[in-house]
Amino acid sequence: MVPSRLLSVGPRMVLGGVGRWTRVRLWPTPPRLLSASCADCAKHQEPPRKKLLSEKKLKRHFVDHRRVLVRGGRGGDGVSCFHSEPRKEFGGPDGGDGGNGGHVVLRADQQVKSLSSVLSRYQGSHGEAGGRKNCSGRSGALLYIRVPVGTLVKEGREVVADLWCPGKEYIAALGGAGGKGNRFFLANDNRAPVTCTPGQPGQERVLFLELKTVAHAGMVGFPNAGKSSLLRAISNARPAVASYPFTTLKPHVGIVHCEDHQQIAVADIPGIIRGAHQNRGLGSTFLRHIERCRFLLFVVDLSEPEPWTQVEDLKSELEKYEAGLSERPHVVVANKIDLPQARAALPQLRARLGQSVVALSAATRENLEELLLRLQELHGQHVAPELRW
Repeated sequence: MVPSRLLSVGPRMVLGGVGRWTRVRLWPTPPRLLSASCADCAKHQEPPRKKLLSEKKLKRHFVDHRRVLVRGGRGGDGVSCFHSEPRKEFGGPDGGDGGNGGHVVLRADQQVKSLSSVLSRYQGSHGEAGGRKNCSGRSGALLYIRVPVGTLVKEGREVVADLWCPGKEYIAALGGAGGKGNRFFLANDNRAPVTCTPGQPGQERVLFLELKTVAHAGMVGFPNAGKSSLLRAISNARPAVASYPFTTLKPHVGIVHCEDHQQIAVADIPGIIRGAHQNRGLGSTFLRHIERCRFLLFVVDLSEPEPWTQVEDLKSELEKYEAGLSERPHVVVANKIDLPQARAALPQLRARLGQSVVALSAATRENLEELLLRLQELHGQHVAPELRW
């Protein structure tokens, strides 16, 4: 509550000079100034910041490559000063060293699914300058950049780090060393040094981040072959499903739970068409996500005429993208067996390919058990031995 004497507007007599009194009128202080708090003042003094996007909005934009400029923090400067104390004439130098600059660190986080939240540049925290009484400056804090698991870090064309497991870290930019105070230069032949050194600038690098989905199995197929429906049927993943091609515009990973508490990660890769290696359709943008898969699932639309040509075209596109990619262990999955024309084409498909084919229906969940058994068998042959080792 404001005292009444502050709000009175009556005249007052003040001493204006030697032996003189002057009549002045005092106006009340505006209420807004009296009620303004320090928190409001600090709020207006903060620089404007960019509004952060919510996680829901970030998931709408899948980004699997990013160019990032990273700078480490600058080291704090050393101080040149001398000890001052009563009745102590020659106190000696007591200038402290500056703090080191903070590093910029990349950390693989399982909760991050895309590089869309990674900014284009990062600056590490600077170290503080040294102080008197041999006090060293505070070092800059570490700046962590969260990236998805499976991120490759490249400098130019050279791969400098592979963040393939959760929690793995890589120092992207080193912070600068702190400067030395004049106490550091104390020697027998120089008892009163005045020399001090400034802090060093932090490391500056331009890095290229490239995301490659980490999964045991990768589903490859033409658009509208039923890959997303199949992933929804065998796992808890919920990719978009529609009756038009190119419904899936980003990779989705689902976890298949087996009876012996075994978990198999299956990735749904966006549709590939003929000439994808020549940047047709969605191009070869998402083919990089197949490189980490240990075995493949070729999903074939059995209702199309001559379905065996789909397998040949898919293998051809994978081989043109990377030599040896089509030779990885694989299973041919014939989808949409619930349609009459599809069931009639199944014997001819098996005869043309000369290998076993898993025929199923993702819509009606027919014969899904056979696919799960094949997944478990391939996982035991190509993934489980490495885990035991």
